[in-house]
Amino acid sequence: MRSIQRRLTLGLLGVLVVVGLVLAQSSLWLFDLGLRRYLQAALRDDAESLLVALVRGPQGIQLDEQRLAPGYQRPFSGHYFRIDFIDETWRSRSLWDRGLDKPALVGMQGELADGPHGQLLLVYRGDYQRFGQQLSISVAEDYSPVLANFRRLQLIGLSVGGGALLLILLLQRLIVRQALRPLEQTRQQIAQLQQGQRGQLDNQVPQELEPLVRQINHLLTHTEDTLKRSRNALGNLGHALKTPLAVLLSLASRRELQAYPELREQLELIEQRLARELGRARLAGEALPGAHFDCGEELPGLFSTLAMIHDRGLDLSWQAPPGLRLPWDREDFLELLGNLLDNACKWAGSQVRLSIETVTGGFRVLVDDDGPGIGPGRREEVLSRGVRLDEQVAGHGLGLGIVRDIVEAWQGRLQLQDSPLGGLRVSIELPVRAGLGRAAE
Repeated sequence: MRSIQRRLTLGLLGVLVVVGLVLAQSSLWLFDLGLRRYLQAALRDDAESLLVALVRGPQGIQLDEQRLAPGYQRPFSGHYFRIDFIDETWRSRSLWDRGLDKPALVGMQGELADGPHGQLLLVYRGDYQRFGQQLSISVAEDYSPVLANFRRLQLIGLSVGGGALLLILLLQRLIVRQALRPLEQTRQQIAQLQQGQRGQLDNQVPQELEPLVRQINHLLTHTEDTLKRSRNALGNLGHALKTPLAVLLSLASRRELQAYPELREQLELIEQRLARELGRARLAGEALPGAHFDCGEELPGLFSTLAMIHDRGLDLSWQAPPGLRLPWDREDFLELLGNLLDNACKWAGSQVRLSIETVTGGFRVLVDDDGPGIGPGRREEVLSRGVRLDEQVAGHGLGLGIVRDIVEAWQGRLQLQDSPLGGLRVSIELPVRAGLGRAAE
């Protein structure tokens, strides 16, 4: 959701900045255009006033200074004129010793001209005839103060626009966060669903999310029904086979069939596999699809089941951090621990201990027993791919092939070591993959 908010915020920011700059520059350009048109009329009136100030004198045409505006008399006042006759040019006293170039075109000039003291001038040229003579009058006005006001206006506009933009972004963030809150709640519910903390998504969602939530809940219901049917079918099949299998084992024990020990051995293997699958189905119970392994909830029941199966006074103990939840499928982890602990209970003298601890980047599972163990020279051979432990050492390793497959699927590492209890230690290190870290909290 944060990425969506970030993209919306950046998108809105880009749009507002572009639109704001375009509007600001367009407004200033239109204001400047309107002001120049207004000043064009004023400069044309000034030129006509200068034309009227030209009078006939004793020596020909002369300029009546009493009719001139005071600005033309004050040096560098920002008001200037130039009168061009055929053979001479007059300049206003306000230019002092500076010149004013004659514009090339009649009318308002499109470009600002350079004036004295770094001034920028609006220049207007008019061509007239006075007392039978052709003349050109150019008048100019300093436009620098207007440009300075434009710059101040731009700074003020940027400040106000920046404040307004910040306010809009804050309001937009609040609105988007409020609008995306149902999506965030749905995401959290899906995460809880993945961790096995809920079985369905809430139906109280906005109208746009109702089809998605309805389809997810339908899929969850269908998956749960399928799992239930599969477990029931497995249990029914197992119970249906137990009685015929017991009869076959009884028949295999008769004297006339004792010459075929392979028959009885294979029937016992079938019985062991059937008992393991039934135990797995019983342990799985009514777990939610995708439920993760909660040590505090699952281990007491698992150890109670082991104590009933191996009812010979074994000291069974376990240790795990309080509230630890492991980010792996509950059924797979029950099968892993069930095989390890069942094997340890078969060969333990009096004690079996399970330890689950957190390590850097994952978890470590340790299963210790005080049985005969496995010699160091046989351990690598026993754990090599394709070698079944029950073919190497009788009893040890029954089901450990499945354990090895599960550990490899989780990208973990399985090792056989000497146990502090005197027997065998099975050490499993499981890394936490990206995206599963929350499930273990």
